[in-house]
Amino acid sequence: MSNKPNIIDKAYNWLDNRFQLNDLVHFLQKKSVPKFRSSIWYYMGGIALVLFIIQVLSGILLLMYYKGTEDQAFESVQFIITKVHFGWLVRSVHSWSANLMVFFAFLHMFSVFFFKSFRQPRELTWYTGFIMLLMCFGFGFSGYLLPWNELSFFATKIGTDMVGQVPLVGHWMLRLLRGGEDVTGATLSRFYGIHVAVLPLIFTSLLTAHLIFIQRQGMHEPESWKNKAESEKTYMPFFPNFILRDLLLWLIVLNLLAMLAVYFPWELGHKANAFAPAPKGIRPEWYFLFMFQALKFIPGKIGPIDGELIGLALFGAAGLLWFLVPFWDRKNQSVQWNKKLNYIGIFVVMFIIVFTILGIILE
Repeated sequence: MSNKPNIIDKAYNWLDNRFQLNDLVHFLQKKSVPKFRSSIWYYMGGIALVLFIIQVLSGILLLMYYKGTEDQAFESVQFIITKVHFGWLVRSVHSWSANLMVFFAFLHMFSVFFFKSFRQPRELTWYTGFIMLLMCFGFGFSGYLLPWNELSFFATKIGTDMVGQVPLVGHWMLRLLRGGEDVTGATLSRFYGIHVAVLPLIFTSLLTAHLIFIQRQGMHEPESWKNKAESEKTYMPFFPNFILRDLLLWLIVLNLLAMLAVYFPWELGHKANAFAPAPKGIRPEWYFLFMFQALKFIPGKIGPIDGELIGLALFGAAGLLWFLVPFWDRKNQSVQWNKKLNYIGIFVVMFIIVFTILGIILE
């Protein structure tokens, strides 16, 4: 038999001579992942990454037909879902993948918190991940207005009104977001630019740094392994074992996404009319719903201060504390402190779940 290299070998050798691919292959062969009962949570970040890629690809397809102006935005989306072949499916995939991405990003964040994976030397991994989660909210908020239907119009009006409540800089931020005092075509243009240019650029930069940090530092070993001997710890090779499991979960999520997009296509509704009354049941997307519903339970006035302003300040302070978890945890790693951290995390999870459910059933 001839040992003459085939075209794949030739292509690999050509690339290896220029980019030293063998170094990368050796790195992947040596890289391993801790294997234990709850290692399934290691895959949540990868699922969120795949959904972000789907967001980018489906968003590019939508951009081919979408027109981000007040007099054409609604009609262009209507054209996409009624005239463009499979346009309705691409729009549904884009919308559902956005919601699933936020959901899996939440799961990833809480798994990192409960595994204490934010501790030294992974503080920057936590910080970049938390900022990307906030940016996912920004993607959702800015993209919600783009169809220019009545629900998105009035939801954006309410959301930007809340931004205007921030002391000192609130009115300036409101005008910056809206492009004026009211939600108009200028607001749509700004949200369009933020959604397709500003946020993707920043998010991609953070994502690149986040992935580099993970690859350099590896997967965090569970806290219970600290007192174990090396012989008692079990690992799986990153390639191909971990990668193949990752691919299997991606396929499951892609099937779920396809079913949601096909059987529950995203509705368009009616075109926005600034002079019409707000329709009943205006509420934000589910990932804002717990905050929206919690603010409803705060009295209109607490002394001389607006209750909504106090509520926003509390959420802002809680978010800042959550962001700074590696800072205030770094010197406290006792068993008792770990339990307290777990109780804090359980409270946050239950708070989000309960107030989200209340927001759904109490319209």
